[in-house]
Amino acid sequence: MKFLAAKLRNALVAGALIALSLPPWGWWPLAFVGVALYANTTRDNSLGARQHFALGTVFAISWFLPGMAWMWFLTAPGYAIAVLLYASMHGVAAAVSSRSSRREVLAPLLHTLAESLRFSFPFGGVPLASIAIGQAASPFANLARLGGVLLITWFVFRVGFLFSRQAQRRRPRKLAAAVALVIAAMLAPHGSNTGETLRVAAVQGGGPQGTLATNTNSRDVVERHLAATRAIRLGDRIDVVIWPENVIDVASFATSSELSEITAEAQRLNAQFVVGLTESVGDSHFINAQVVVNTLGIVTDRYDKVRRVPFGEYMPYRNLLESLGAPVNLVPRDALAGTGRGRLDLLGLNQPGSNLINGNVRLSVVISWEVFFSGRAHEGVQDGAQLIINPTNGSSYRGTILQTQQVASSRLRAIENGRWLVQVSPTGFSAMVGPRGDVHERTGVSERKVVTYDVPLRFGDTIYSRLGDRIIILFLLAIVAILLLADRRRKPV
Repeated sequence: MKFLAAKLRNALVAGALIALSLPPWGWWPLAFVGVALYANTTRDNSLGARQHFALGTVFAISWFLPGMAWMWFLTAPGYAIAVLLYASMHGVAAAVSSRSSRREVLAPLLHTLAESLRFSFPFGGVPLASIAIGQAASPFANLARLGGVLLITWFVFRVGFLFSRQAQRRRPRKLAAAVALVIAAMLAPHGSNTGETLRVAAVQGGGPQGTLATNTNSRDVVERHLAATRAIRLGDRIDVVIWPENVIDVASFATSSELSEITAEAQRLNAQFVVGLTESVGDSHFINAQVVVNTLGIVTDRYDKVRRVPFGEYMPYRNLLESLGAPVNLVPRDALAGTGRGRLDLLGLNQPGSNLINGNVRLSVVISWEVFFSGRAHEGVQDGAQLIINPTNGSSYRGTILQTQQVASSRLRAIENGRWLVQVSPTGFSAMVGPRGDVHERTGVSERKVVTYDVPLRFGDTIYSRLGDRIIILFLLAIVAILLLADRRRKPV
């Protein structure tokens, strides 16, 4: 018992090191240390599958508890259930790999597949607190150009296992292969500049964090963003002004006073506006959208958010939870999911002094939660988008765990697609992110600020944007199947 208790403590520490590699702490080298400690802790051949399951689960619990603490503000019971569910996925990965003769190869593959499962299940998945998010500021973030977040995840697990005592054999050769992979990622295609720039003004209205829509006057949020917008000077020659997610909350935007106010600012600046709003659909539903408003006050394009936040924008199993006494009133209305492609078009940009050739620009748009999912940003880029925008609203959360992880995710989406990304939030963080993941003009929490930037427009693909996650997952599954089959054949009959 003492022997197993010591190993459980080590697994707990290993998972905590992974958590500390994540934003807002962001000590990314600790992820490799944590995986190596976990690999050493579980290398004992006397451990059975159940013990490996326990160690893998404890390892992931201490990783997810701090890394997903933001979920507490959505649903405290859901937070506990999610941590246990996702941790058990890593427990299963540990148990399956426990008896393999090639465990140092199989375990990283299975833990990566466990992560891919939690990125999509249940309720669409929760791709936060991921190892890749912790590596967004590291030299290894460029691996996203080749294989997205799954390649980064596998790389960290693989290198961590290589530094365990179990994998001393031929380690220099294997590490050399890892270094070669990093160099290949640095040299891989990442798109090209078109030679044009879009002058963007990202408006952060400021205000307090930790507020909910149910106890906030929505008009106050509009007033803050109008005040910030009115400080933009005519001489700034803005092409487009971007407001964050659901700054405007109205029954119908087309007949609202807010449309008139935005039109007045669009005419004053001779710029188009991309504005986040929610519109009522009956008494119990709403739509979360981002719309384009031109200088004539016409809504020329619209994108309705597809991926909704469970327990934040809609309440799964509402009737059942209400019967059990759950506080479903915290989400009084459910968002309706959009069905359109993730893009918006800016047509006829004619700002004097602009270097745009034909005045038309296509944006890939991912609203808030959607930025954590690789496929959403990629969809617009596939359709010819030259720039990605992420209008978001993190004002409901206290602290900065979610907000800093969102900046890290924006960095990964920019690298994956070889595009600039504009993130704009009502209370922070807002930032301009380059195609190599570099962050420019990041704002502070709760401050009022307009970030003005000449954003280069880009075209072209990365290797990851051609492959996508499905092919990578199928490849990982095929290798796992081959290794498990080889182990089965080695066993004596």
